[in-house]
Formats: sequence, C-alpha cells, structure tokens
Amino acid sequence: MEYIDSTVITTALPLMATSFHTLPVALSIGLTAYLLTLAVFIPVSSWIADRFGTRTVFTAAMLVFTLASVLCGLCNGTGEFAAARVLQGMGGAMMVPVGRYVVLRTTEKKDLITAMALLTWPALAAPILGPPLGGLICSYGSWRWIFILNVPFGVLGMLAALKWMPNLQSRRQRAFDTKGFVLTGTALACVMYGLDRAGSDTGAWPFSLLVLLAGLTLGGISIPYLRRQPAPIIDLWPMRIPTFAATIWGGSLFRMAISAVPFLIPLMLQLGFGMSALVSGMLTLWIFIGNLGMKILTTPILRRFGFRTTLLANGLATAVSLGICALLLPSTPGWALAAALCFGGACRSMQFTAISTLSYADIPHDKMNGASSFGSLIQQMSTGMGVAAGAVALHLAMILDRHDRNPLTADFHLAFGLLAVLAAVGLISFARLAPAAGADVSGHRPQGGART
Repeated sequence: MEYIDSTVITTALPLMATSFHTLPVALSIGLTAYLLTLAVFIPVSSWIADRFGTRTVFTAAMLVFTLASVLCGLCNGTGEFAAARVLQGMGGAMMVPVGRYVVLRTTEKKDLITAMALLTWPALAAPILGPPLGGLICSYGSWRWIFILNVPFGVLGMLAALKWMPNLQSRRQRAFDTKGFVLTGTALACVMYGLDRAGSDTGAWPFSLLVLLAGLTLGGISIPYLRRQPAPIIDLWPMRIPTFAATIWGGSLFRMAISAVPFLIPLMLQLGFGMSALVSGMLTLWIFIGNLGMKILTTPILRRFGFRTTLLANGLATAVSLGICALLLPSTPGWALAAALCFGGACRSMQFTAISTLSYADIPHDKMNGASSFGSLIQQMSTGMGVAAGAVALHLAMILDRHDRNPLTADFHLAFGLLAVLAAVGLISFARLAPAAGADVSGHRPQGGART
C-alpha cells in the first residue's frame, strides 16, 4: 500500500491540477512533502516501537495512513493536499520500519533470505506497476479513487496485524533524544529537499546546492553528537558491523542507480523514441517480469555462491544492464527492448534482495530495531535520491548537448551511462567483504575458508 501510493500518484497529477485549478508542477509539493516527512519521522519509529509495542504502533500507523489517504481523496486545493500528504508520510514512516523489524526479529537466520525476498518484492514491483495502475484508474474513473482504494487494504492490514503480529516492546525505556531529532531531522530534510529541487528545476541549482550544503553540514554535526549519546534517535552502532556498513555504502549507490530506471525508461521511450504512453507502459512491464522471474532463483544462487560473489557478479551485471540502456535506439526491435528491460529487472531483483538480507545477517536481536529504522531511512533516502539523480543526469546531458528543448535520445544515453558508473562504484564496498560474509544466513562456506 505504501510503495504503490508513492508511485501511482505521478500519473494523476495533471487531472488533480485541473480539479485544483492550478498547474501540475504546483502539485509537486505533495510529493516533496511526503518524502520530507518520511526522512524526518522514520528515525522516530524505533523509539516509538520500543515504547508502545510493535503491534500497537504498526496498527496505529496503518490507521493514520488510511485516514490520510481518504483526506487526500477529498482534497480540493494544493494546501489541503500537501497537509494530507504530510499526515500520510507520518503513517508511512512508521509502517515500513516497524513491519520489517517484526519480521527480522521473529525470523530464524536460515529463513532470512526467503523472508527478505518477500519483503523487498513490493519495493521492486511498485515503481513498475504504479504508473500503469494510476493511468488505468484515471482513464476509467476519478483520480480520487487512487487514494480511496487504500481503505479496504488498510482495514485488512490492521485486522491482520491485530491477529498475527506480536507486540514486541523494549523492557528498558529510553528517553527521547529531542536534540538529535531536531538535528538529524533538519539535516535529512535539507538533503532531500535540495536534491529534489535540483532534479526538478535546473534554474534552482544555486539554491538547491545551498540547501544541500546546509544539510550536509548539519549531518556532519549530528554524527559525533549521535555517537556520544547513550540512546540516540539514530543508532549508528550497526555501522561497526562490516556487512551492514557495506550494504549502506554500496547499497545506497546501487539503489540510487536503479531507482532512476522507472523514471528514465518511460521518458526515453516516449520522448526519445516517439512511442505512445500505452506502448511505453507495456514495455516497462518487462522490468517487472524480470523481477518476478528472478525471485525463484534468488535463494538457490545465494546458498550456492554466497553474498560476496553474488553481489559482485550480479552488481556488475546490473551496471552492464544500465549500459545496455545507453545503447538502445528508436530502431531497436521490440523484442530486443523487452529482453534488455527484462534482464535489467532480473539483475535488479537479485541485487536488491541480497543487499536487504545481508544488511541484517550479523545484527544481534537486541540491536535489530535500531538497525531496521536506520536501514529503512537510508533505503528511503537513496530511493528518493535516485529519481533526483536520474533527473540531474538528464539535465546535465542536455546542458552538455547545449540545448534546453525536450531531451533527445543521446541525452538519455549519457544519463544511463552516468548511472552505470554509479552502480559500478558501489561494487567497491562489496569487494571488501570477507568471502564468507553472511554465511549464517546463506549457508555458503567457501572451499578451504573459514567464516570471519
């Protein structure tokens, strides 16, 4: 529900703008408000879950998200919509980290790969299925149904949580880190807002860089503060674990690169290749087919080759798949386009699951809540940064090509080339892993090697 809602809305913006008597670009505040709210409130999810219990918080978060969805569907103005999206973001900021924490805490290590494959599937499917679903709803109904349809799913989710979810709660109550919340919240909001503005408006780059610099400065101040606190709002302790740190550094670059693909591919097919929205949408579904097809192979491959080998080999394949996108032309046969997108989707699925699983392979149970919150925060930020990175790469390509018209095929080629380099750089972190990294989860033992 949360992942689909984040992507389906983009298709509805023109119709919403007509209803609100404004321009579609003005409604980008709703998208930005949601991302900023996630960045600010995800770190709070760990403290709230410890204090009130996972089932209580998860159910309340779903209730807030569902009610906010109704408010979004009833909006008649930009200000109302932005406020409803902030409320929706507060619910979403609690749902995903707390839900992941419960799964991580109650799943045995040997079953973690399968569990994480199920957990990561919505994050992979939503960017592909969201826009066609939004187009279908807007074509045959009202844009308001995009939000109202969350109600039955929210009700079912709350009932399921009340019946099956344990109410895990910390025995040791920690004080709320107010200063850390203000510092990190402001820093994260500035970083996300700066990147979002840089990706959406080239004329705002000086202002965007200033906001981004302010966020990075506050982030630099926050890190030593968080390390000194006995109970910080963001627990940096998991970064001491090599497997978790590798997935944060290398995984963030990977997510940034692949998150830009659902944004750039439809634009390239329509603006660069001259395809209709329907044909473009049908071709984009091949990414989803690749995602789905790889799921049955993920666990056997990780058990056979281990995390390090899989992440390096598949990470290289992911970079190659992005490079292939930089070679596609309007004259490329449809079957070749579909094959290239399916291959990229399969690589993306494997890498996403492997990174998400390895993140928590060596985390002790008593640190799992903070690690889940931190991991969700980085994942959400890197995904949001990916769309901004794709937009920035496209704008840079247009500047280098010395034109300010609609992007040309060559501009998309350069943008995909830059993303391929970004994905390849992320492999450095995985190359530093021990050969038997995450062996307790994968069951893989390198021949003649011991786990370290």
